[in-house]
Amino acid sequence: MTNSRSTYSRASIRSLILLGIFILAFTQCTRTEDPFEGPSMAEIYGEFAIMEDFAASTASIDFSTGQEMYFTARFSRMTSWKIEITSSGSGSRKIIEGRSRVLDASNASWDGSTTVFPVFKPGQCTAVLTVEADSSTHQASVNVTGGLIPGGKVVSDFETPIDPKWTLFVQTGANMSFKPESKIAAPVGAQYFDMGGAVAWDWLIGLFHVPQSAMGADGFDLPENADQVYFNVVLYRPDTLRNGFLLFRFSEDENGDGTFTEASEDQYAVEVHDMDPGWNIVSFKYADLQYLINGSPATPKGNGVKNPDKLNMLSCLLLADPSSGYAQVLMDYMVFTIGEPLKL
Repeated sequence: MTNSRSTYSRASIRSLILLGIFILAFTQCTRTEDPFEGPSMAEIYGEFAIMEDFAASTASIDFSTGQEMYFTARFSRMTSWKIEITSSGSGSRKIIEGRSRVLDASNASWDGSTTVFPVFKPGQCTAVLTVEADSSTHQASVNVTGGLIPGGKVVSDFETPIDPKWTLFVQTGANMSFKPESKIAAPVGAQYFDMGGAVAWDWLIGLFHVPQSAMGADGFDLPENADQVYFNVVLYRPDTLRNGFLLFRFSEDENGDGTFTEASEDQYAVEVHDMDPGWNIVSFKYADLQYLINGSPATPKGNGVKNPDKLNMLSCLLLADPSSGYAQVLMDYMVFTIGEPLKL
């Protein structure tokens, strides 16, 4: 027994030695590889220089056909940068920002969309690159031959008088306005819808209803999947007026009789508060709408399933605390999109 245990111990020792040699050899082999991931210290802290000048991938672009473009540049090390594209005619602006050594299609592309309205229209544009590392600026020119054409089911762009099939209700108050206007630059086209007024006895200032019949023979023509449907609208809040807010309602015809029955069918809603000053795209997924009563979530009266394909009426109410005085919100380009929010 003694010799057997000694033999087993010597065998175990040999195995351990061989294992150690294997691990050491493997470690020596892997040491030839770069043990660091990401940029080198020189790429982060080294001397900064422009290695490739700022340029546009094309001198002319037609966004109406779905084309995209991008900007290029290369630096000696990482830096924060900003590209600001400005239309020489309308003042439209697109801002692209990032931090990298290289500008290319992956981080500096442009599909014709806008950061500061109005939307880009055909005309000459100037792109200015500002580099944080040396505070330098660089320019490139782009000629836009066609503006971005958004998809979706347009409810209204407010370029024509309000459809007589809409129901419009305006309270009796001071300086009431529920009509298309063009006093300031519209984000899309020439006109927007001006909603404003002061009502001292009621939260409701005014409203409109858009029935299915106003949308043509196919109605709202939305798919069944609520996760694929987005409601979008471009809204403007004046700098000095924060008291007004909007309530959008989506009334469904679940039994297919051509009308919405409040007692037995669903009406989902969303409130829009605290908008930034100026024009903003506001988008909501239909699946995220809520059943509201007096602004609070409640139990639906119908089947409790969000059915955009059964939308019978879209409504918008302008509301404000009656003690807060004049309230105003401007609206433009109201549209349903499929698969993604509106891009303008």
